[in-house]
Amino acid sequence: MSPDSQNSSNTNLLGSFAGLVGVIGIFLYFLGWIYRWAYFGFFQIEVTSLNLPLESFLLVPLQAILGDFWIFFRAMFVLIVTVLFIKATLWLISFPKASTAPSTSKLPISKFTQKLHSFWLFKPLRSFAQLLPLPFRHEIIVVIWILSALFWLGCWQGNADAYRDAVNTTSIRPIVTLVSSKEKIALGRNPDDLLINPSLKDSRIIGDVDQFKLIQGQETNDQTNPKQPIVWRLLIENNNWVYLFPAMPPVAKPNQRPPVLAVNTGDGRVQLLILSRPKVFP
Repeated sequence: MSPDSQNSSNTNLLGSFAGLVGVIGIFLYFLGWIYRWAYFGFFQIEVTSLNLPLESFLLVPLQAILGDFWIFFRAMFVLIVTVLFIKATLWLISFPKASTAPSTSKLPISKFTQKLHSFWLFKPLRSFAQLLPLPFRHEIIVVIWILSALFWLGCWQGNADAYRDAVNTTSIRPIVTLVSSKEKIALGRNPDDLLINPSLKDSRIIGDVDQFKLIQGQETNDQTNPKQPIVWRLLIENNNWVYLFPAMPPVAKPNQRPPVLAVNTGDGRVQLLILSRPKVFP
């Protein structure tokens, strides 16, 4: 082999490897974005408002694929199912080949697959697929199924991890104590008198008053069970905003959501927002 042909082979190999790394990076970023979109969406926060660093989305997919044994097992199961769906879709959009075998030699399963392949709904799909070049047609199908599988994995794991962190006994979010002057925030308790609600004489409210009253009175203890302290956890601190939520009890249902307090630590801005969904604890 001449030096020129060897150099050309090495260049093609490096180019293919670089292209593969680029494609994998795109898929990992997509999975990371979907995971965080589902995770923060659980707490009623738009991930686009957090301005998270782009490189962090490439590390998040490790949790959705290699978090533990069962997560890895599920990811492998989804991979196998995705490959099967890709093969089935490629088979359905391909035109049937004429068979020279005698009809008496056809097995029942062969008759079933022929009927399935000739189903009327797949005929226009095959006609539409023929409008695209063959390599591009197959690549589109592969990409669509892979993105669908990654979307499902990201959503499932993001919601599962968010629910885990919302429940007090399983949460890995840090416990937080917020201390502020009474002029800065309407909620909160005087440490010397935890039984009296703070005066709201100079405060104004826009929105659901009942949601505000639901939180007021439970800043430190549950009103239904005064001996049960309310544990507040830090969801994230981002761009002068601190997102806090009262951790839910172990008996909380998966469709329940804790209210989230978005506290602005900058001066001269909105000091407090309450983010919640219709179904909140208790």
